[in-house]
Amino acid sequence: MVVSTAPEKKVLVVEDEAHIASGLRFNLEADGHSVVLADTGEAALATIAADWSNIDLVVLDVMLPGIDGFTVASRMRTQGSLIPILMLTARGRAEDVLDGFEAGADDYLQKPFELSILIARINALLRRHAWHVAARENANTRPPDVYTFAGKTVDFDAQELRVKNKKYPLTLMEANLLRYLVQHEGKAVSRKNMLEEVWNLREDTDTRAIDHFIARLRKYVEKEPSRPRHLQTVRGVGYKFVAAPK
Repeated sequence: MVVSTAPEKKVLVVEDEAHIASGLRFNLEADGHSVVLADTGEAALATIAADWSNIDLVVLDVMLPGIDGFTVASRMRTQGSLIPILMLTARGRAEDVLDGFEAGADDYLQKPFELSILIARINALLRRHAWHVAARENANTRPPDVYTFAGKTVDFDAQELRVKNKKYPLTLMEANLLRYLVQHEGKAVSRKNMLEEVWNLREDTDTRAIDHFIARLRKYVEKEPSRPRHLQTVRGVGYKFVAAPK
């Protein structure tokens, strides 16, 4: 059992295996959080719809009766929810991880998992989300955290990319990745560094997750995503961001 003095947060655990769900609830409550359980994807979406403003994080199993975890995450993002999602997968294949990221998950953990790792991942996501919320709430008393380039504006507080009259909501993972690239403007950044420094994922995580997120960001940022000018590939290394390509 892990014990913490962190402020209480409300966590929705979506897990159809009763013994796992009850174990997660026990340990998360011991860590200082309040917990709501749902055993189907449909029940999870109903809970979120009824109480979305009070839910701070979702622990979401992939394999569920009815609609699966990928569909739950995708519907949350389509409806504009930016609640952090930690996805649990029993298979751990690269395809499952990528599908989770594509659906809008912010992090993933393979079953079986170490309880201490799960708690650490949850608290890290909660901290990052709290920083973004606080930044948005303090937007009138501090300079906005925005970055403008080539007629595009990234509002990191609002987790939003604005291109002309269009607005593209960004997940926490997308916003953090774009921020990291912008901070290293003009420099080649390896996939390994992005995984470790942006998302705190171990170095043996499949790096194709990064490629997927870059492809998604290119759809927002690039005039021609197949011929990127701002989010450039550096062969054998990773990527670099160029604000004003020649």
